[in-house]
Amino acid sequence: MKLIASYLLAVLGGNTSPTADDVKNILESVGAEADEEKLEFLLAELKDKDITEVIAAGREKFASVPSGGGAIAVAAPAAGAGGGAAPAEEAKEEKVEEKEESDDDMGFSLFD
Repeated sequence: MKLIASYLLAVLGGNTSPTADDVKNILESVGAEADEEKLEFLLAELKDKDITEVIAAGREKFASVPSGGGAIAVAAPAAGAGGGAAPAEEAKEEKVEEKEESDDDMGFSLFD
């Protein structure tokens, strides 16, 4: 993530095609080190590409990924659309367990 962040910082600074040295300089300015192998891979993947197009393509891919919360959001309106009738299920009362006095003080009190 720090490699991507420093690459994006260089782009935001006006450098449309940051080099490995540009990214390293940004990382070194905050005391971080760059992994050469990962940096070369990142630069190879982004070579001759517009970063805004890459980000837009990534957003499109994320939009198609199920997030796990969709089933709940879909089920809630379906239950309410049944003519306004309340569901037959009764709400279960949660039992609150009372905490008994414990011997956390190992049998004596500070003020005894």
